[in-house]
Amino acid sequence: MKRWVVSLAVVLAGLAAVFAYGWYIGFGKFEVNRIDLTFADLPPAFDGYRIVHFSDAHLGSFTGWREDLLRRDIDSIRAQKADMVVFTGDLQNRKPTESERFVDLLSTITAPDGVYSVLGNHDYTMYLKEEDPFIINEMLGRSFGVHYKAGWRILSNAHVVIERGGQSIIIAGMENDGEGRFPQNGNLNMALSGVHRDEFIIMLEHDPTSWRRRILPHSHCQLTLSGHTHGGQFSLFGWSPSSLRYREVQGLYSAGGGKRYLYVSRGIGGFIPWRLNSPAEITVITLHRSK
Repeated sequence: MKRWVVSLAVVLAGLAAVFAYGWYIGFGKFEVNRIDLTFADLPPAFDGYRIVHFSDAHLGSFTGWREDLLRRDIDSIRAQKADMVVFTGDLQNRKPTESERFVDLLSTITAPDGVYSVLGNHDYTMYLKEEDPFIINEMLGRSFGVHYKAGWRILSNAHVVIERGGQSIIIAGMENDGEGRFPQNGNLNMALSGVHRDEFIIMLEHDPTSWRRRILPHSHCQLTLSGHTHGGQFSLFGWSPSSLRYREVQGLYSAGGGKRYLYVSRGIGGFIPWRLNSPAEITVITLHRSK
């Protein structure tokens, strides 16, 4: 047998092994990450405030044995007993039927100050290639409906005031504000309408590219939470191919001399249920006021 044939067979076998690992084992890897963020302008009543952030569920990928992975992830979210839970988009892959069947499970996620969410690019109808406006509106309404039925407060270019001990913070959310072919429905001015310059703001925005394009230059939001990239779902020695396209791929980023932060979640799912060295995650964020 020629040497090149043997070499090709070895390469193909290696690729098959990597694919199988990512499909059956890598996709099941999961982490609970914890970060502490300190702000000089955080109201004292919110010192120690805890938020669970998760993103990119892509519930259409949790079929068969993978349903147990989803239940494990949601159990972990509940176990944190956070003050607030936030979800930053892509609940479905292509259509709302994928997430409608999980409404009862999603409704078990609760928190004293509520569960808040925004839409991601997959939550719109762009992947259905549908042109009938009636069907488009119906499907989008059903996508919104899953959040409502689960008891989540969906923030579509809107905000809510959270009060504690006579003080308050703002939780705001924009619709997807992407680049290129991704939906550009985010309206920052609408989301922060009536919010004063001295208020502390947590912004939910699915696409992290909006942070530098819009949120940093046109607002004073101290903390932005995003998803979308999935951390590339692949990492080799700390490098992800998503870094070729995105400046902020995963984890914590800062600007303004450490006064403003962005956290990009790797998410808990994926349109393609495959991961390698890029495990699913939820993140527990604890806010602190600098002494």
